[in-house]
Amino acid sequence: MKRSYRTICAGLIGLALFSCESLVSDMNQDPNNPTDASAEYLFSGTQIAHIAAQEGMASRLTIVWTGYGYGSFQQFGTWGQYQITAANFDDDWNLFYTGVNKNAIRTIDKATQLGNRVMAGITKIIQAQSIGTATELWGDVPFTETGNTTDYPYPRFETQAELIPKLIAQLNDGLADLESGIGTVGTKDIFFGGDLNKWKQVANTLKARLYVDLKQYDNAYAAATAGVSTYANSMYAPHGTTASANENANYSFLTNIRAGSITGEGTYNVGLLNPARAATYRGNAKTNETARFKFYYLENGVNAPGVIEPNTLTTNTNRGFFARDASFPLVTYQENILTLAEMALRSGKGFSTALTHLNAYRSFLNGGGYLHPTYRVAGTYRYEPYVAEDFAAGGIENKDGIAPDSALLREILEERYVTFYGQHLGWNDERRTRSEAVGIKLKPNNGSQLPWRFIYSQNELNSNANSPRSAPSLFDPIAIYK
Repeated sequence: MKRSYRTICAGLIGLALFSCESLVSDMNQDPNNPTDASAEYLFSGTQIAHIAAQEGMASRLTIVWTGYGYGSFQQFGTWGQYQITAANFDDDWNLFYTGVNKNAIRTIDKATQLGNRVMAGITKIIQAQSIGTATELWGDVPFTETGNTTDYPYPRFETQAELIPKLIAQLNDGLADLESGIGTVGTKDIFFGGDLNKWKQVANTLKARLYVDLKQYDNAYAAATAGVSTYANSMYAPHGTTASANENANYSFLTNIRAGSITGEGTYNVGLLNPARAATYRGNAKTNETARFKFYYLENGVNAPGVIEPNTLTTNTNRGFFARDASFPLVTYQENILTLAEMALRSGKGFSTALTHLNAYRSFLNGGGYLHPTYRVAGTYRYEPYVAEDFAAGGIENKDGIAPDSALLREILEERYVTFYGQHLGWNDERRTRSEAVGIKLKPNNGSQLPWRFIYSQNELNSNANSPRSAPSLFDPIAIYK
C-alpha cells in the first residue's frame, strides 16, 4: 500500500457527504475537495475504510471488555471501567456508516453501471461484513434506507431478526456476482488481488458467522463447509511501517497514541496462556501455550515496564501479534474451522465429527499455525490430537467430571476465545454463551454487570429522527445474544 490509509479514508468520508444528484460533469477540478471519484478509487478506499472500522473500537474496546487486556489509565482506564458516553462512539459510527457503508453503496452503483459484477460482488461482501459487525456491536442498526438521503433522510433502525437475513441474502448476491466472472478488479483489491476463489470462501465464512449469531447452527455448519479452507485463503488487513499511514492501528495506538494504557495484567486471557499461572493455565500433557503467550504478550512491557502488555515488538528476532506491520485478522481459516467444530456439536453432527474438526485445527497450530515465524521456537508450542478419553470424566480436559459433550464444547469455546485475541469475535462468543453452562465466564471490571453492547453515537441520536428515543445502555441485552 503506497498511499496513506488515513488520507484515503478521510477523503472518502468527505466525499460521501456530497449528494449524488449534485454532481456535475467535469467539475471535479480541486483535488482537495473531491465531489466524485472513479469506481476503482471508491473500491480500494472502501476496503481501507473497512480496515479502519474493524481495527478501531471494534478491536480495542472489546479487548478491555473481554479479558484480553486491561484499561490501566487515560481513556481506556475509564472506558475499561464502563464509564463511557455516546459521544465517544461518534468517530467509529462514522467509520462504519460514512467511511464504509456510503462508499460501498456508491462503489456498487458505479460498478453496476460499468457492468463490473466482480467489483460489485466483492463490495457487497465487504458491506455485509461491515453492517454485520455494526449490528453485533450496537444491536438494531440502519441498513436498507442508508445511502439515499433524498428518499430516506432519517434511515430506519432495523431489528436484528430482519436485518441479519438481509445481510445473508446480500452475501448470496455477492457470491452470484463472483460466479458470473464478469468484470475485474486486479491490484485494486488490496486483500486478494482479485482472487475470486478466496472471496467466495470469505463470503461463506461470513454467512456462517451470521448464522451463528442467529443460533441457526445447522445453517452455520453448512456455510462453513464452503468457507475459508486454508490459512493462505484468510482475509487479513495488510500493513506497513510508515508512521501515521499504513502501520497496524493497534500498534500505533499502543505505542504512540495511548502508550501503556492497555496492559495484560490480571486478565482472563493471560491466565489461560501464561504457564506461570498454574491455577488457570490451559496447557496440559498435550498442549503447550508458551509460544502463543509470548506472541500475544510481553512479560516485561516496553511501554509499561514491569507489567505484562500486548506485544508490539517489531524487530528481526521478535514480531508480536501487534507488530507495526502485522496484518490484522478479519475473516480467517481459524474462525472457520473452529466454527465447524462448535457447530458440529451443536447441530447434532456428533462428538466424533466435532473432535475431528478441533484436531484439524490443533494440527494447524502444531505446525506453527498463525504464530509469526520468530515465535516458532522448538519446545515452546505443542498441540497433540485429543482423543475421546480426554473428555471423559477424569480426562485431561474433564477434571470436574461433566458430560463429555459439554467438556468438548468448553474446550472448543475456550480455543475460539484464545484464537480471537484482538478481534470483536471473542466478545460475540462471550455474550452468545453468557447464560450457558460452559464458556468464557468473565467477571465485571467494575460493578456487578458485564456490558452487552456499544451505545449509539450521540451524533446519530441527535440527527436521526428514527434513532431510538430511549437509547439502550451498555447493560441492556442485545437481542441475538440474550
